This record gives sequence, structure tokens and C-alpha cells, in this order.
Amino acid sequence: MSRIRYLVSYDISDPKRLRKVARSLEGFGVRLQYSVFECPLDDLRLAKLKAELQPLLDHEEDQVLFVSLGPSSSDASLIIDAMGLPYEVRSRVTII
Repeated sequence: MSRIRYLVSYDISDPKRLRKVARSLEGFGVRLQYSVFECPLDDLRLAKLKAELQPLLDHEEDQVLFVSLGPSSSDASLIIDAMGLPYEVRSRVTII
């Protein structure tokens, strides 16, 4: 399966739920900003992430956005540009 790079951002109204969502996402990708992660996911990992997040959300108040950035590559600088502090690729090993 090929991986797609997703930008996952979230707006969670309760601090306790927010921490749970953030901890969950840490297992799938790299934090870029406070509520933004970059996650290289194949279809199975995307489904697993969504299933893990589903019970953590208040579906009347919270929102998680998944933005496809296209096929995953080792050079994220081709996709991500930054103003201010430069964007740097952080290596992360996912343990399943």
C-alpha cells in the first residue's frame, strides 16, 4: 500500500479531550504546530487513526480535519513551505 501524507489539524473544546487527541496523533505522525500533525498514512493506518479518534470527540463541539498532501516522500520541503522559523523534517520511528 502506498502512503499519503496528511496534514491533520484539530479544534477540541475541552482540554482533557484535547490532550487525548494529541496523544493519539503522536502515535501516527509528527507534530508541526500545537494542533497540527503531519501523518504519512496508508489506507489501513488512516482507518485505524479515525477509529481511535472517534470515541474521543464530542461530535457537537469538536473537529478534526484531514488534508491530503499527496504521496509521501522523504523530502517534505517539496510540499511544505514556512514563514518565520524554517520547516525541518523530523525523523520519527513508528512502533506498532
